[in-house]
Amino acid sequence: MKKYIISVLLLFVMSTSAYAVRIKDLAAFEGVRDNQLVGYGIVVGLNGSGDSDQAYMQIRSVVTLLERMGVTVNVNQIKVKNVAAVMVTATLPPFAKQGNRIDVLVSSLGDAKSIAGGTLIMTPLKGADNQVYAVAQGSVLTNSFAFAGQGASAQKNHPTAGRIPEAALVERELPNTLAGKTTLRLNLNQADFTTATRIARVINEKFNAVVATNSDPGSVILKIPESYTNRTVEFVAALETLDVKPDNPARVILNERTGTIVMGENVRISTVAVSHGNLSLVIKETPQVSQPSPLSKTGETVVVPRTDLKVKEDSPRLTVLPEGSNIGDVVRALNALGVTPRDLISILQAVKAAGALQAELTII
Repeated sequence: MKKYIISVLLLFVMSTSAYAVRIKDLAAFEGVRDNQLVGYGIVVGLNGSGDSDQAYMQIRSVVTLLERMGVTVNVNQIKVKNVAAVMVTATLPPFAKQGNRIDVLVSSLGDAKSIAGGTLIMTPLKGADNQVYAVAQGSVLTNSFAFAGQGASAQKNHPTAGRIPEAALVERELPNTLAGKTTLRLNLNQADFTTATRIARVINEKFNAVVATNSDPGSVILKIPESYTNRTVEFVAALETLDVKPDNPARVILNERTGTIVMGENVRISTVAVSHGNLSLVIKETPQVSQPSPLSKTGETVVVPRTDLKVKEDSPRLTVLPEGSNIGDVVRALNALGVTPRDLISILQAVKAAGALQAELTII
């Protein structure tokens, strides 16, 4: 069963990698990216599960909030348990317009036990340039609970972090990085000479002109044709759906903790002989108690140790792994050993050390 699972997994990787991929899934245009936003806020309406009096952040925040609303209070006389100080984070997508809504994440900053059921008060969200790009407010959803008594407690998921769908309104737009440009740069998600060359060739064949050129393995320079002048969006839409077969280096991923093995389609193996045997050691302790006879006036009770030791070593088999021309041959050769995934990890490491595995070996 284990051999079957390995074969299905590796053949699935082989079959999926044989198909072409859209350019929009392989690369992104320079300047077209997400931007991270962050802000400090308070969550109110908690049922006694907010920050304690030891955390002064929420107290000062409440005082400042009330003063802005015209209510003057003494910071030394206020005590709140239904308020929690939180950090609010969000991702501003490219070309987001004023009035668009984005999701936010709310995380407790103090010692609150739970922020479930609370309401986030209007919180400005700033970018790296310290400018406000969005304002968030709404009810926090945590999909969790936390209850505790004197002798027992119960908790589900993480009650001090939650999410508010579409809570933030975009107030400031990012500049349009495509407007007025005559050239564009397409940055590959993973730099590769062959993939970059294939992308340029497919684009040039599409427009029947030298539109794309390669400056390095991580990017493709695009010159907007005259027929697409002032039509940059249409030009991008015409090329990002083109199919390209990416070329990836031969790589084997091993995870010893879970016994997971993943191979790319370009993995090859040279002819090599492999012998793998297991040594089993079983130690069983069965101590015996020796005590004097009934009504005996002398003697004492003692514990006599008794250890059963068994050593078993499986008969190793010397198997020749023939040179494989594709990943299917490699999988069949490795499965012929009849070992578990964890044993296969050791074998692959040894084959790599012998120079017979023509692939990069990565252990995670």
